[in-house]
Amino acid sequence: MDSIKYTLSENQMPRFWYNIQADLPEPVPSVLHPGTLEPITVADLEPLFPTQLISQEVSQERWIEIPDEVQSIYRQWRPTPLYRARRLEKALDTPAKIYYKYEGVSPAGSHKPNTAIPQAYYNKLAGVKRLTTETGAGQWGSSLSLAGAFFGLEIVVFMVKVSYHQKPYRRAFMEAYGARVVASPSNETEAGRSILKKYPDSTGSLGIAIGEAVEVAIADDQTKYALGSVLNHVLLHQTVIGQETLAQLELTGDYPDIIIGCTGGGSNFAGIAFPFLGAKLRGEQNNVKFVAVEPAACPTLTKGKYAYDFGDTAHLTPLVKMHTLGSSFVPQGFHAGGLRYHGMAPLLSHIVELGMIECRAETQLGCFAAGLTFARAEGILPAPEANHAVKAAIDEALRCKEEGVSQTILFNLCGHGHFDMQAYMDYQAGLLRDTEYSAEELEMALSGLPVSR
Repeated sequence: MDSIKYTLSENQMPRFWYNIQADLPEPVPSVLHPGTLEPITVADLEPLFPTQLISQEVSQERWIEIPDEVQSIYRQWRPTPLYRARRLEKALDTPAKIYYKYEGVSPAGSHKPNTAIPQAYYNKLAGVKRLTTETGAGQWGSSLSLAGAFFGLEIVVFMVKVSYHQKPYRRAFMEAYGARVVASPSNETEAGRSILKKYPDSTGSLGIAIGEAVEVAIADDQTKYALGSVLNHVLLHQTVIGQETLAQLELTGDYPDIIIGCTGGGSNFAGIAFPFLGAKLRGEQNNVKFVAVEPAACPTLTKGKYAYDFGDTAHLTPLVKMHTLGSSFVPQGFHAGGLRYHGMAPLLSHIVELGMIECRAETQLGCFAAGLTFARAEGILPAPEANHAVKAAIDEALRCKEEGVSQTILFNLCGHGHFDMQAYMDYQAGLLRDTEYSAEELEMALSGLPVSR
C-alpha cells in the first residue's frame, strides 16, 4: 500500500501570514526592558531589528500580507507536500490515519527558510549590510545563510560549539552560501570571553550564542540581529505551513484529531498548529488535541518555570515571560541540537498556560528508534529534532491500535537528517545515551531569574 502525496499549485500558496494574537482570549504578557522593568518601546528594539519586523512583532492584526519578493522565493519549494503515511500505518498495524507535512524539500532542508527569507528581505529593504545570528543544529544558520546569499547580505553565524564540532558538513553548507561561522562561545565577543574564562571547556548553548550575536549587532549600526525561533514575527512567518496543510486536507476529506510538532523555541510547532488552533478559537472547528514534544534533556515546557527571563546568557536581550530553565542553562551535548534552548516562545508559552496544548518530553534513544521506523516505512530520514514529533505520532497511532479507534494524526516533519548521519551512526553503534535535566540543575538555573512578576 503506497503512501499518498497531496500537492497544491503555486497560485494556491498563502498570500498572508496568520497572526494568532488576533484570536487569543487573553493578550500575551508585555516584553520588559531589563533596566526599568517597564514595557519596551519600538525604539528599544530598533538596534536589533528593522521597523517592519518590529511592527509584525507587536501587531494584533489577524492577517499580514506576504510581500511579492518573498513569495517569488517561496515558490522555489512552496507549497510543500502533505503525505498520507499509508506504509507507516501498515507497519504499525494501526487503524489511525497518519499525515505529515514535509518541510525538508526547502533548499536548506527544513522549515527555517520560511522566516529567514522575509527577515533578510526586510533588513535589505532597511539598508542593513550584515546580519548576525546563532544556530544550534545548523538548520537556522543554513537558512539565514541562504537568505543572505539571495539578498546580498553578509551573514555571521555563532554556532553552538558542540554542534560546530559534531556537524562539520552543516558548517560547510553555511560557508558555501558565503556565511562566516564561529564556534560559540568564542573570543570574538565579551560575552564569549566571559564564559570561556569561567568554563574553558564549555560546549556552548543557544543562550550563549544569542548573547554573542546580539553583542555584535548592537555595536554596529550597519548590523542587525536575526532570530530563527521564539519571537512573535518568526512564529508568524511559519504559519504558511499550517495554512497550506488546511487546504491540502480539504483534498483528503479528513480533519486532524491530533496535531503534533517538536518544540525547541516553538516556531515549527506554531507553523503547523496555529492556523488550526485559530480555527478552533474562532469556533470553526472543535475537539482537536495539540501536542508539543520536547527533549527530556531540555524540558522547557514540562519542567521549566513560566516566568520573566532573558533570552540569552549574557543578559543583553529584553525580558520575556516564557517557560524557561534559566538563562544560565547549558544542556548536555545530545544530538537534537535545534531543541537545546533554555526558553520557549512567549506566545507559545502563553497558549500552554491557557491550557490549549499538551506537552511531552521524550528521550533521544526513543526518538531515534522512531525516526528509523519512519524512515524504513516512508523513505525519508528525519532530522533528530523532527524525530520527537515522529515519536509522538507513532505513540498516538499505537494507542489507537490498542483502543481500537480510528483517529486522524497530523505532524510536521520539519526537516531531513542528511547532515545528521553521525548521530544515526552513533545511535546504531550503541554509543548514544539518554540524559535528563536533573531537579538540582533546574533549581540552580532558576535561582537566577531576574524578576518575580
